[in-house]
Amino acid sequence: MIEARGLTRFFGANKVVDAVSFTVEKGEVLGFLGPNGAGKSTTMRMLMGYLPANEGAAFIDGHDVAQSGLAARRKVGYLPESAPVYPEMTVRHFLSFVARVRGFSGARLQNAVEKTLDRCFLDGVHHQTVGTLSKGYKQRVCFAQAILHDPPYLIMDEPTDGLDPNQKHEVRTMIRNMGREKAIILSTHILEEVEAVCTRAVIIAKGRIVADDTPEGLRALSSLHGAVTVTVSGAEKEMARQILSRLNSSQRVEVLSSTAARDVLRVYPAQGKTLNTASLVSALSGAAVTVEAIVTEQGRLDEVFREITNPGQSRAA
Repeated sequence: MIEARGLTRFFGANKVVDAVSFTVEKGEVLGFLGPNGAGKSTTMRMLMGYLPANEGAAFIDGHDVAQSGLAARRKVGYLPESAPVYPEMTVRHFLSFVARVRGFSGARLQNAVEKTLDRCFLDGVHHQTVGTLSKGYKQRVCFAQAILHDPPYLIMDEPTDGLDPNQKHEVRTMIRNMGREKAIILSTHILEEVEAVCTRAVIIAKGRIVADDTPEGLRALSSLHGAVTVTVSGAEKEMARQILSRLNSSQRVEVLSSTAARDVLRVYPAQGKTLNTASLVSALSGAAVTVEAIVTEQGRLDEVFREITNPGQSRAA
C-alpha cells in the first residue's frame, strides 16, 4: 500500500503540511482534494521522496521513501504537476528514454512503448517533438510515462489538467480500469473527477486533513441529502405546498421557482426521517395536484467541500 504517516513540511516558518496521515490499498482510487494552496502538491512530492518531510514518513510497498527511495520508485508511476517533459524529444523518443531508465531493452522496450502509445491515444503524434504539442497532449505524454512500466502504484497530480472533455473521459476511464488492481492517488480540485473515478476522497485544508470518506459518505453530509424536488402544475399549487408542509417526514418546504403554470418545490426531511417519493406523489394526487416531476437529492460534493474547507460560507443551490 501507499502510506503517509504524520507528514509535515515547513517552508520557512510557514507550516504548509501538518501531520498528514492516510493509507491507500490496492483496489482503491483515492481523490486528494483541497483548495489552491492547501498542501496537495507538497504532500504528493513528499510521498514520492522528491521533497523531504520535516517530520513524519512516507512508505510505498513497505519501502520508506526517505531511506529506500530507489526501491520505492521502482514500484510507482508518478505524474507530477505541470507535466515536465523534454521538449526537444519526439514523443516516441521520450517514452523510449523513460523505458530505458526503467530498465527496459530490446523487444520488451518496443512492446512497452507501442502499448503505451496506443493506450494513451498518442499514435497520431508519436513522431512529433514534445515541445510542439498542445498542453493537453503534453499532459497525455507525461501520463504515458507514468504508466509505461505498469506499476502497482500510481501517484498523479492533476492528471486531467489541460485536457479537453473527450481526453478527460479517456483518461478517467483508464484510471477507473487501472484502479481495480492498483493503488492510485490523484490530487485534484475538480469535484466531478472525484465522482467519476474515485472510491474514496481525502479533503485537505490549510495543510490538515479535514475529511476522509467515500464520495457517497461525503454527499450524505450535504444539507440537500435526502431532500426531494417536486414540480407541480395546475390550479392547486398552493395546496401542494400545504400538503407537503404537513407531512410527518417533512421539515420544511422551499419554493425554488414559481410561475403561473407550475411551482418547483424542495422538501427537506425532518431529522431522522426519510422522504418517500411514492408517498409524496400519493398525497398530492389525492388532492388533485398534478405532479410533473419528482427527484430525490443525493447530496452535493461542492456544497460539502465548501463547508468543510471554508466553514460558514457554503450555499446550497
